[in-house]
Amino acid sequence: MGLRILYGVQGTGNGHLSRSREIVRRLKQDGHEVRVIVSGRPAERLWDMEAFEPYRVLPGLTFATRRGRLQPFRTLAGLNLARFYRDIRLEDARGVDLVITDFEPITARIALRHRLPAIGIGHQYAFHYRIPVAGFDPFAWFVLRRFAPARHRLGLHWHSFGQPILPPVVPELPAGGLVRERCILVYLPFEEIEDIRRLLAPFSGWEFRIHHHLERPVDEGHLRWRPLRRAGFLRALAESAGVITNAGFELASEALQLGKKILVKPLGGQMEQLSNARALTLLGLGEVMNRLDGRAVEAFLRRPGGVRVRYPDVAAHIARWIAGCSWEDPADLARRCWEETLFPVEAVPAGGRRSARPLIPAESGSSPSCRPR
Repeated sequence: MGLRILYGVQGTGNGHLSRSREIVRRLKQDGHEVRVIVSGRPAERLWDMEAFEPYRVLPGLTFATRRGRLQPFRTLAGLNLARFYRDIRLEDARGVDLVITDFEPITARIALRHRLPAIGIGHQYAFHYRIPVAGFDPFAWFVLRRFAPARHRLGLHWHSFGQPILPPVVPELPAGGLVRERCILVYLPFEEIEDIRRLLAPFSGWEFRIHHHLERPVDEGHLRWRPLRRAGFLRALAESAGVITNAGFELASEALQLGKKILVKPLGGQMEQLSNARALTLLGLGEVMNRLDGRAVEAFLRRPGGVRVRYPDVAAHIARWIAGCSWEDPADLARRCWEETLFPVEAVPAGGRRSARPLIPAESGSSPSCRPR
């Protein structure tokens, strides 16, 4: 008999939606009844939501940004805590067997309020373990650990770092087709359009497919501006030789699965993205620019192809683990997933140890740059 699951998705970043779409689809296929709450983004800015039905959109909590930097005071000013707690209080949780939260704060607190088992799935939950951290900020550390608390945590990362965390949940991506060697996918949602235009205009020998918050496509010579649509985005990813993006987790994971070269620009003042950038460089999986830097883009364009990491069907592994109803220790789940991961032997994880192929988490060990559990 399937479980009745309340599933929360943080809508601020597309990575949460992409990852949750795969897990929700798998849970439904396995016979579970899943209803979804999406928070942190207006309903009119959500797309490709059919897999989540039935779902509701609530305001929740989100973060304000401007010109590629986190804005703490604007974030605090924009919070509607009265509505947030009202939505928690009014949710009918009768009959719910399990709450799953992809860093979504309303469902996490519904689980606490009704004493329901809760599983947190997402990259942010990896920060409960010893992984590379950069730009450490006590307030950001507190938010990462308390924004959407869950008793059982499935943290996701590009490498195990010797911890019981999982590989990324990567959707089925377009295979084959012609890769255009002078075509680059650009996804910088936290940057201003004019700043992106100024950065890329000088590189007229390249085609940039720039996906942003637009109403319609616009071509400006070698700059091809496109609205955010999942199918078109995945096609552009498959055809491009590389990706320029912020240092979020999911798009970099998809690029690694396809072997694309990666250049990331972390969101300023955001510890998670700064830590992601550090992990990419420690692992030798991507390049970093800390500001929109034309020289960094020029060097990136000259680089040969990227590194390919073959991650397994993590969503299927997670769904089977959830169905087993034994959620206390994810170590065996993590080990099975990493056993099926083909990781490049040339990549160097934190601590300077070369990875194996396949990659299996070590019993212990992490660099001094990592924060304790």
